[in-house]
Amino acid sequence: MPTNLAIDDKLIKEAVEIGKHKTKKAAVTEALQEYILKRKQTMVREIFGKIDYDVSYNYKKQRKVK
Repeated sequence: MPTNLAIDDKLIKEAVEIGKHKTKKAAVTEALQEYILKRKQTMVREIFGKIDYDVSYNYKKQRKVK
């Protein structure tokens, strides 16, 4: 999907150089992937310790079930 964005030229140039990308598109794509990954990790941290689990669950036994 074509998109026009007004991105600070200094930022995009630095991102391309630091990431050793060949194109601006590659730099922006990687930046978005990292942003999404970080947000997902934050979401996991927020629910950490809030999910109940069965202390008697034997994951090793479950591996043998086919």
